[in-house]
Amino acid sequence: MRVGIIGGGVIGLGIGWRLAQAGCAVTLFERDRAGSGASHAAAGMLAAGIETEPGERDLFTLNHQSQALWPDFAADVQAASGLDIGYRTEGTLRIALTRDDAAKLRHELAFQQSMGVALEWLTPAQAREREPYLDAKLAGAVFSPADHQVDNRKLAPALAAAFSKAGGVLREGQKIERIEIEAGRARALRTASGLHEFDVIVLAAGAWSGLIEGFPPLPVRPVKGQMLALQMNPAAPLAHHVIWAPGVYIVPRADGRLVIGATVEERGFDGALTAGGLLALLDGAWRALPGIEELPVIETWAGFRPGSRDDAPILGASGIDGLIFATGHHRNGILLTPVTVAAVTETILSGVSDPRILAFSMTRFQKRQQAA
Repeated sequence: MRVGIIGGGVIGLGIGWRLAQAGCAVTLFERDRAGSGASHAAAGMLAAGIETEPGERDLFTLNHQSQALWPDFAADVQAASGLDIGYRTEGTLRIALTRDDAAKLRHELAFQQSMGVALEWLTPAQAREREPYLDAKLAGAVFSPADHQVDNRKLAPALAAAFSKAGGVLREGQKIERIEIEAGRARALRTASGLHEFDVIVLAAGAWSGLIEGFPPLPVRPVKGQMLALQMNPAAPLAHHVIWAPGVYIVPRADGRLVIGATVEERGFDGALTAGGLLALLDGAWRALPGIEELPVIETWAGFRPGSRDDAPILGASGIDGLIFATGHHRNGILLTPVTVAAVTETILSGVSDPRILAFSMTRFQKRQQAA
């Protein structure tokens, strides 16, 4: 089977790797460099528990299915690529800095526990036992042992290496101009270099998925996020866990980088960094970890999450034979990589939609329009 994949982020690379392992002839087209989009900009949090919100039952289920796959997926990627991906299992803390924060956090905790999420309430003293440099006026915290992290900037190169070692062909700097559809079937991809024919085409172009021509516009938009990184002493880091504080998250890396994010902005593809955006992030992080005040800023950047109409992914059958969707993951792209890769790969190889992703097909938008 000849498979063409549009998009060289972790989703596209992962699907390509598994299909190549299964014996498919896979060519992946990336408009820039593999892993240079949202996969590069992300923080790598695998926060299926701490991010559980009301009204997201289907997404909750998918997130937790993917979280359960992460340990084996991480081991497989490292074994196939020979590269470390920075998978860490210390867990995640969500902290409250005021009494109002604590009341809100307890309310969220009760809901999340009702959904079966394993979480633990910590007193301020217990929280500072885990993270001694948290603010002294801490009002409480929730600990989520199953919410881990991965270094997304190591994950993407590892998946690219695994894909190539499995026999996949990676074409970077190749913008897809159009998906050619004949008689209701996706037949080929058109680039500046010509026409490339395939039996199956996978659209995994992230925030750029809605710009591909050849079929009705896909409801995927860019959701801008500004971020920055500070440099800690790796021998004496200020934090060991992923920390969620009001309005900000803080992610420590093994090399001493401290990633701080992220704004949520509807600005299209405007990648400008703003004083207000960075100030809000630094202020939120400083209120949680006052010790960051003396740390050097080593990087600032903005990325574009692929958001759908309901901010849940668009996965599986497109309604056009031979065209499969794997996009729209919004803030959960890294978390959802294992289940997306497994389910989309199974859908392509079997010819039957994987039940794990049925709730995330494009048809959900059509049903809602008809119901309205």
